[in-house]
Amino acid sequence: MMLAALPVLASLPMYDWPEIRGATDALWQGLANHAGVVGKLDRSVDHISFWRHENFSFSQTCGYPFTHEFSGLLSYVATPHYAAVGCDGPYYSSIIFANAPVFTGVQKGWRPAINSLDSMSGHLALKLAFPTETRRGDFFAPALITDGHLNSLKALREGRADFCAIDAVCVALAKKYRPQDLAGLIEIGRSPQVPGLPFVTRGEDVNMWREAVLKTFADPTLAAAREALLLKGVSVLPPEAYDQILELEKAL
Repeated sequence: MMLAALPVLASLPMYDWPEIRGATDALWQGLANHAGVVGKLDRSVDHISFWRHENFSFSQTCGYPFTHEFSGLLSYVATPHYAAVGCDGPYYSSIIFANAPVFTGVQKGWRPAINSLDSMSGHLALKLAFPTETRRGDFFAPALITDGHLNSLKALREGRADFCAIDAVCVALAKKYRPQDLAGLIEIGRSPQVPGLPFVTRGEDVNMWREAVLKTFADPTLAAAREALLLKGVSVLPPEAYDQILELEKAL
């Protein structure tokens, strides 16, 4: 297969932790090889700015921006499966943590830590876990916006917030690579499961990338990289599967 003349723009920002960056790079190299393209992962800009780039070729996004700001702009490729508690095939949930030593129910005035307002796993998931309290606009204190799940966990440990929603994959990665980040925190609930973070493209090469993803997940030479990233399979969901996020939000 002939390689593309110009490097493609690609990113895998959702779980690009330093501890597994080598595995992320290896997975991308496998994807690029199977797609017949060249290019390194772009880590020079934030992921939202990257998804706005008209010429990017491949990335992974959160379901909320996929169904909201970038609806109709990002083309769905496939959904990975993760070996994590709270994940079921291409579906995942968020795990709700609190820094309370004993949990007797969420309390009025508790302050949530939220990674970002456009996050399925950190914001909408928290609302879905406590819909009755959420509908009472005066029940919870104003949220602390942390700009990242690991920052939300840190805010709880430091007492700057009382509870947060962390996507199940991040929790599993933290248990494996950063158990200290969960120290002293307790699980108090889980959000409903929704389709997981999809691989996407901005161009018209959906079939090319889908074929490359399927080959990458079947490639025995990439087994170690997939294991390090907790990847254990991949599905191609119907386009309307992600409408579940919109329906859950509308029901609040």
